[in-house]
Amino acid sequence: MRLMKIAQQVIDRGLPMSQQQPESLGILNLERGLPRGTDPVDPRPGHLFYPGTFDFPIVSETVEGAWAENVIRGDPSLEAAYIAAAKRLVNRGAIAISANCGFTIRHQKAIAEAVDVPVATSSLLLLPVLLRQLPPTGKVAIITADSQCLGVDLLEIDDPADIERVVIGGVEGGRLWQNEMRRPPPRTTPADIESDVLECVRRILEKHSGISALLFECTAFPTVSSSIRRATGFPVYDITSLCRLTYWSARSSD
Repeated sequence: MRLMKIAQQVIDRGLPMSQQQPESLGILNLERGLPRGTDPVDPRPGHLFYPGTFDFPIVSETVEGAWAENVIRGDPSLEAAYIAAAKRLVNRGAIAISANCGFTIRHQKAIAEAVDVPVATSSLLLLPVLLRQLPPTGKVAIITADSQCLGVDLLEIDDPADIERVVIGGVEGGRLWQNEMRRPPPRTTPADIESDVLECVRRILEKHSGISALLFECTAFPTVSSSIRRATGFPVYDITSLCRLTYWSARSSD
């Protein structure tokens, strides 16, 4: 059905397939203080907007009014802007959609209902799968930008036994959090991000036994995923893991 819709759109536009936009991953971007129409590029390896992170094309649309500060804390009034940006991404050739903030999961259902492509707004969507990958006693530690804003209601799990296997820790108050609360936010160095994350993991391990994997909510954390794997020995999952899975599952061309 979806392929039929795409083919009909091509016919309606009167353009051959070869002239259509390439199959891309669409990213719903936060406001970063950039001029409208500017393509975001990030120099930090591992970031969603680092040119070498993905081996497929990406397109992005800024969600009007969506700064890190109000997306993290939750702002229902942003939902219409998220939906509008998602539709623009589809019009530009996105075959799958993700987002540059894990707290966009609050708008997951609305965005998915509004477009006809797979939507994976947050790495938190991986949590039910990760719990099934681990032994029954294994726990997943979620490392988030702000643990005060990440409640059980955002975790997509209902079983009390599963909830008991989830530990949430945040880097609120650290350098990254301080920067992201500003408008526009200054870029945080990977060294500072790594320091924030390692301190958070240290606090978690002091209080909880049985941690078997780390799940990064924040989309800045993939810049240090490799170093955190090496330092802790834990499997580390982040938004780029989910982006690759979603994009390659949706792509029709070789």
